[in-house]
Amino acid sequence: MHNRIVAVVALMAVFTLAVCFIILGAISSDLMAALNLDAAQFASLVMALFLTSCIVQLLIGPAVDKFGYKPVAILGFAVTSASIFLLASAGSFTVAFAACVLLGVGAMSCNTVGNTLIPVVLFEGRDPARASNFGNAFFGMGYVLTPFLLTLFMRTIGLSYSTSLLIFAVLVLVFLVVSLTAAYPQVPSGFQLARAVSLLGRAPVLIAAFALFCYIALETSMGSWTRRLMEELFARDMSAEDASFWAGMVLSLFGVAMMIGRFVSSAIKNLTAIGIRVIAGAALVSLGAIVLLMMTGSSNVAILAVFLVGLAFAPIFPTIVGVTFSSFDSSLYGSIFGIIFAFGLLGGTFVPKYIGNLSAAGTVQGSLTIAAVMAGLLFVISLIMGALRQKR
Repeated sequence: MHNRIVAVVALMAVFTLAVCFIILGAISSDLMAALNLDAAQFASLVMALFLTSCIVQLLIGPAVDKFGYKPVAILGFAVTSASIFLLASAGSFTVAFAACVLLGVGAMSCNTVGNTLIPVVLFEGRDPARASNFGNAFFGMGYVLTPFLLTLFMRTIGLSYSTSLLIFAVLVLVFLVVSLTAAYPQVPSGFQLARAVSLLGRAPVLIAAFALFCYIALETSMGSWTRRLMEELFARDMSAEDASFWAGMVLSLFGVAMMIGRFVSSAIKNLTAIGIRVIAGAALVSLGAIVLLMMTGSSNVAILAVFLVGLAFAPIFPTIVGVTFSSFDSSLYGSIFGIIFAFGLLGGTFVPKYIGNLSAAGTVQGSLTIAAVMAGLLFVISLIMGALRQKR
């Protein structure tokens, strides 16, 4: 029973991470209108979330290896709930900024617990990439349900965005209660800070860090700006209110595609062995879909492109993590994950901000060139990962 509960906690943690990552994009128009923000200021909120996450991740990863899963899980759910409460009550840019900083702390605590527990408690720890894909399908589920429910609450039921956010804050409190009842596996003893720091010089860790830089830049950009992009396209044919509603649904569709893709990839046995080829193929497909999204003037084609991007993105992150973990002992998972994800978050910090700055003087669609560049770089890095693996 306890094993089942801890597996549920791991899945709730990655679900909560998705809530943290997508929630700003899901309420972007409403938050900007309520606080009188322009696109550049909204992009600064996204940057606050991800820059904080980058710093915290460097500390939280080794903390799991040193102190275990439970304290970090409790911290993650508690701080995330508090940050969403604060965001719901924010009446100024400054308060919203502070909420985003706290959201980064909670997000990275949940992130590290979820993504280091999942390869241990799923599939008996025998196939890290497959376990990571299955577990992170629940991240995709968070990407689906968060914008879907927020859009439903605000556009159909008529709740304010503040009240809608409070519902999510209470949900995360429920997750906190469940996390208190779980019995967690022990992290292998013998943690040494010097050993963790030495990982910075290991080639598989460095290459994975660069891969995640590109991937997280891509995922965060799509999560933050898809709704605004679709509002631009829908506004040509419908009212602003209808455009906002359907743009929220398209953002949910992006999450649906990621969830479906991760469940499908988790069904592939021994995914770890072929993981690098999967990453390369997914990077190419995502590049093509982003280029299509940049060029089209049709909202229907854009919807298809968003769905394709979500499908292509689905296996990339968990497969990078699983393939990298397969080269090391599980006692180092927290430290490895901390390093590669912290570096990856730099992409999520600056690339969406750059897109926001460009779109403030133009359109989101016209600012996606940098996303296409990230997809191309990810493909090149996957080739380097493959060459490195063949040498070992």
